[in-house]
Amino acid sequence: MDSSGERKTVRVLIGSPFEPELVGRIRAVDPRLDVVYRQDLLGKPRFPGDHNAPMERTQAQEEEWDRLMASAEVMLDAYRPSSSHLPRRAPRLRWIQFSSSGIGGLVEQMGLPDSSILVTNVAGMHGTPLAEFALLSMLYFAKDLPSVLADQRQHRWRRFAAHSLNGRNLGIIGLGGVGREVARLARAVGMRVAGTKRTTEGTSPDANYVDAIYPNDDLRPLLAESDYLVLSVPLTPETDGLISEQELDAMKPGAILLNISRGAVVDEPAMIRALQSGHLGGAALDVFAEEPLPGDSPLWDMPNVLVTSHSMSTVVGENEEVVDRFIDNLHRYLAGQPLRNLFDRARGY
Repeated sequence: MDSSGERKTVRVLIGSPFEPELVGRIRAVDPRLDVVYRQDLLGKPRFPGDHNAPMERTQAQEEEWDRLMASAEVMLDAYRPSSSHLPRRAPRLRWIQFSSSGIGGLVEQMGLPDSSILVTNVAGMHGTPLAEFALLSMLYFAKDLPSVLADQRQHRWRRFAAHSLNGRNLGIIGLGGVGREVARLARAVGMRVAGTKRTTEGTSPDANYVDAIYPNDDLRPLLAESDYLVLSVPLTPETDGLISEQELDAMKPGAILLNISRGAVVDEPAMIRALQSGHLGGAALDVFAEEPLPGDSPLWDMPNVLVTSHSMSTVVGENEEVVDRFIDNLHRYLAGQPLRNLFDRARGY
């Protein structure tokens, strides 16, 4: 109710493509909601869970989108190419829910770091698919699938001996939601797991499916012992360039690097040199310093590199979980309760 006793209407603007039935679920949450969904202004999704569909708007369409943003109190996602200076363009906005987990760059891009607008993400939602990719990548190299696939293409029958993951050392830099899920799957196949956390005080290794936990400020012991190294940290000023040439040199010779965090966490030219020299045995990369990965990048053609297009966190049915989380927070917002998964501006995640 507002001061006059009238029931307040909350305008919710959906800022990226969602299925009509999911939009209907949001509309059914509460009669106070005025849910605006304009697919014609958001583009056509290229794949399930595409929240950044390409769209060429006319000037009239841009002006219409600006009017919709100016009237919104709540947003579910934002059409990213046209959402810079969001606090100025959406003066009534009180809360935005993103469909991504790592949103530090988006918060910067949209001018939100110093804003009072509440920002939430879907942290933890992508833990299972990313952990599955990490396990797949470790098996890809352990079972020498690059050679297996080459033999199949050439109709060549060649016996060989593969490696086992059982008993191998896995290092995980970043034991957050994703890192813990990687640890759980790795422990299930018999790997010895060690990892890093922002703080280690009061942390029980067994509770995180790991055998040892190291602080973030000294990676050398972890790097030296790891047969496989998974990067699952958010991109912040502290993690930008975290794996430099010095850290790569400290890695166990022949180790496999798996990056499921952000490309900027690794010094990419130094990583390429380490792969070319053989110091790194291989790399599985879902993220890169520049995306899309330029066509002239040597990473495309290196036999010891698995390249995926920043897609391993996205799965069919993802939108349902995004909407489940949004609806939970929407009930909280309407009731004046704290929201889940608030973005921590100080930490950058």
